[in-house]
Amino acid sequence: MKKIKVLAAMGAVMAILLSCSPSGNGEIVPANYEVIPLPSEIVTSEGDPFILSRSVKIIIPEGNEKMRRNAEFLAEFLEISTGIKPGISTGTQENGAIVLATGLQHPNAEAYEMRVDGKSITITGASEAAVFYGIQTLRKSIPADGGQVIFQPVTIKDEPRFSHRGMMLDVARHFQPAEFVKRYIDILALHNLNRFHWHLTDDQGWRIEIKAYPKLTEVGSQRKHTVIGRNSGEFDGKPHGGFYTQDEIREIVQYARERYITVIPEIDLPGHMLSALAAYPELGCTGGPYEVEATWGVFDDVLCPGKEETFTFLERVLSEVIDLFPSEYIHIGGDECPKVRWEKCPHCQARIRELKLKDSNGHTAEHYLQSYVTARIEKFLNEKGRRIIGWDEILEGELAPNATVMSWRGMEGGIQAAQMGHDVIMTPTAYCYFDYYQTQYTDEEPLAIGGYVPIEKVYSFEPAPGILTEEQKAHILGVQANLWTEYIETAEHVDYMVMPRIAALAEVQWVEPEKREYEAFLTRLPRLVGLYDKLGYNYAKHIFDVQANMTPSFETNSLEVELSTIDQAPIYYTLDGSAPTASSTRYDGRISIRENVELRAVAIRENGHNSRILSEQIKASKSSYKPVSLLTTADPTYRFTGEGMLVDGLYGSNTNYKSGKWIGFGGKEVVAVIDMLEPTEITTAEIRNCVVTGDWIFDASEIILEASSDNERFTEVKRQQLVDTNSTHWSDIAVHTLSFDPVTARYYRVTVKPTVMPAWHPGKGRKAYLFIDEIALN
Repeated sequence: MKKIKVLAAMGAVMAILLSCSPSGNGEIVPANYEVIPLPSEIVTSEGDPFILSRSVKIIIPEGNEKMRRNAEFLAEFLEISTGIKPGISTGTQENGAIVLATGLQHPNAEAYEMRVDGKSITITGASEAAVFYGIQTLRKSIPADGGQVIFQPVTIKDEPRFSHRGMMLDVARHFQPAEFVKRYIDILALHNLNRFHWHLTDDQGWRIEIKAYPKLTEVGSQRKHTVIGRNSGEFDGKPHGGFYTQDEIREIVQYARERYITVIPEIDLPGHMLSALAAYPELGCTGGPYEVEATWGVFDDVLCPGKEETFTFLERVLSEVIDLFPSEYIHIGGDECPKVRWEKCPHCQARIRELKLKDSNGHTAEHYLQSYVTARIEKFLNEKGRRIIGWDEILEGELAPNATVMSWRGMEGGIQAAQMGHDVIMTPTAYCYFDYYQTQYTDEEPLAIGGYVPIEKVYSFEPAPGILTEEQKAHILGVQANLWTEYIETAEHVDYMVMPRIAALAEVQWVEPEKREYEAFLTRLPRLVGLYDKLGYNYAKHIFDVQANMTPSFETNSLEVELSTIDQAPIYYTLDGSAPTASSTRYDGRISIRENVELRAVAIRENGHNSRILSEQIKASKSSYKPVSLLTTADPTYRFTGEGMLVDGLYGSNTNYKSGKWIGFGGKEVVAVIDMLEPTEITTAEIRNCVVTGDWIFDASEIILEASSDNERFTEVKRQQLVDTNSTHWSDIAVHTLSFDPVTARYYRVTVKPTVMPAWHPGKGRKAYLFIDEIALN
């Protein structure tokens, strides 16, 4: 890929630019074609540049309304970026024009070519949608900070990797008005996304007008209040509600269509239906009464598939949905549907007997009852010319014959569905849940559901794993990220959680894996962020913060700290907890830490856009930075940097067990051996467990410390039994200190045993997860 060269004839160009500059300041800025998502091929060449002047026109084919709308978009984009709004005309190509055309012969309908020379810019697409993506590339190539733009001669050939490039917005938990939804669609269009998954119904609110069932919005769209925080038991006392009229929905669908985005509605069934049951209690197993839910979670009351009127309801609702949304797909949810009501409901049990459903293959008859619901709704929608998408729970029981699976609980559901010959959209929580925190340092963050999905994690996602054959990979239609809004109330908060992670998502969706490189992506990202600023988007700025890579070294027996910034801004740090300034020590390579310190670091920039202060408390013990071996295997999802985490002196500050500070083990005991390198006397051992029982993570049941001089024969030093007396869910950091008479040894073996989940817990009888951040011997 050639780099843009400074033109030899800049003096002559300068004279022209001064005569046509909208600002009159004469500043010349070159376009940069290395945008996000990165085009497939960029080849620059020698020659005169194209100069964007006030006389420029956009030329389109006559009689093509989609191309006229494309031209109007481009004119608007150029006016925002440069102050120049070109006129639009039809006809033949002229000098000094931007030409938009279809007719590119390419198997990918979204492929385009852009050619620039001194006379014109031409964007030719395999479809009008393809031209729109070329327009986005042109738009994003223009520097956001103004000036007179010149376009170096170039040929760009580009096409997306995946046909389904999606983003979901949940408006059921917190409603957003129609104008915001349009703005959200604009954000998707900026990043070349083409699917908007609109989550319209859930336990906490029904957001779509259904004329056959007016109580869905009269009753189901309103909740009397909302829980404060994470199901604290306290409520805000404020009614919350709202819904979209059918006219508003048609307007939003058309708005998206003009931007080549298909809106996929979701009506979640048969679970997550309390808002519907509150309006029509006869559709439930117990008959109610029900309320629109004010807390978050999964609830036992769901639709009753034993009653025929339930299917009448669903078919009438979906008939109106079909009339509003022309998309091929209708999303029917299918996730998190408890079966406890069905197990006792005479109607459901009669339906099970009628269908001759039995427990088999690890699934109950009630699981197969949900499969019946899914298959029946699929048949109804197929007869209307539509197809269904469901969350990966629809794999439980029997998968409906034509269903597309949206894999969210990990990659496994998507892999299984692809191997069965079903189409798949990958959206696993570990990479694609934008309601998760995007930084480890959550104390100053707006409240989020938990988890940890930083931008680099999103960028690292590979949706078509190597375990699949090429034929099976063809079933991976694409990638989607999800924004659930339990803790996201405002438009500004939505922006903050989406951007800039959506930029990383865009490259995963558009760019072939061999052409993706995170460091190069970071060099391109600030230019896109400049456009966010110009458009007034409230994006997260963690990318400009100091990034710290902290690794225990068993060779130097220290914590090796590497600091960096996206733009190589100078970094200043302190080790005593004081606030760093330009007078503090300037970072010049690597920091080695062997003792207790509070590291604080800041990037100081000439433009005054200094980073937030990075703060990390490091607590060294006698076992810190000593070689450690794990004799049991951590869960691959929660292994992070591995066994060194147990002796790195870094502690989890909260119960966000996905932050990278806790190492997780699934249902097995943890056995670790620490080599102190020489005989070392200790009198205490401290082990910390992260506990989130709602996620099946419990405290330890027993901790055993043993000592050895040769790493072969161990003698027990201390054994401590632990009993969890709680009878409801709890979440905290459990700290256990084993104290004993002085013992001296070179090797210490620590065994931490998991808890068997109690009878009150949904996982009763199973061994719980264990999460540990540090083993401190002193």
